[in-house]
Amino acid sequence: MKPYRTVLFVPAHKTSWYEKAAESGADAVCFDLEDSVPEHLKESARKEVADGVTALARSHPSMGLFVRTNSLATRLTGLDLEATVVPGLTGIFAPKVDEATDVIRYDTLLDHFEARAEVSGLEYIIPVETIQGIQHCEEIAAASPRVGAMIGPTAEHADIAKAVGYEWSPEGLESLHHRTRILLATRAADRHPLTALWERIRDLDGLRTFATQGRKMGFRGQIVLHPTHVPVVNEVYTPDRETIEFYRGLLSTYREAEARGDGAVMYGDIHVDKAHADKAEEWLARVDQLAGLNGGI
Repeated sequence: MKPYRTVLFVPAHKTSWYEKAAESGADAVCFDLEDSVPEHLKESARKEVADGVTALARSHPSMGLFVRTNSLATRLTGLDLEATVVPGLTGIFAPKVDEATDVIRYDTLLDHFEARAEVSGLEYIIPVETIQGIQHCEEIAAASPRVGAMIGPTAEHADIAKAVGYEWSPEGLESLHHRTRILLATRAADRHPLTALWERIRDLDGLRTFATQGRKMGFRGQIVLHPTHVPVVNEVYTPDRETIEFYRGLLSTYREAEARGDGAVMYGDIHVDKAHADKAEEWLARVDQLAGLNGGI
């Protein structure tokens, strides 16, 4: 999966918001057919999403396009996929995944609808939003090659808060344990680690602090609810020029030392060996990947 910094949610029935979301600068947009769409509007919203994916795939070819389906338990997932798996779709935001077998159930459905629509390579973003999902996050991350990203949830009022029973705080200590478990699960399975949304729409300073904390933990992007959050989160998760130059210099210095037959060298005040060089190489590779996102870096 591409290293998305921002995945912006749009209620699927709010078609007037589609273009605004695409113009926000988000790396990916997710059309939500689940909680944000009233029951009586879901059928029409499916067709609207299919049309939206087709249009935005043409106008914003570098942007990721995802659909959050209704959960398997609702028995609406097949209808959602039947309508929205169309050319241009990037993947599925798969809710309420409790265990690895749920991923396989999604795979079975998606195999069918991909073949029917003559598309391939669709990926999953999986939010871990149940107790069972937390307990089985390692198996879920490794359950299918389609799993591209997982989310460490932090919401103040949504499913995970109800499931765990925590009392939310801006500092996020109450969700630190399960976020860390999910982060490690994604890293072990070589998936893209995303952190969850910041619900306080007008508190951009709080958003910045929250996003920075997530980046420092090891997350590489975030789900966002509002277009005003996109530039803040993109900035937090975009490496700054000074840090890029630091890692380039470190890697160059180590390679020169290695060519001389030295396994370690000083880089400024820092002792550098192969482990440092390996980290720098991986970090700079991610910078190159970010350059290919919607809007670049």
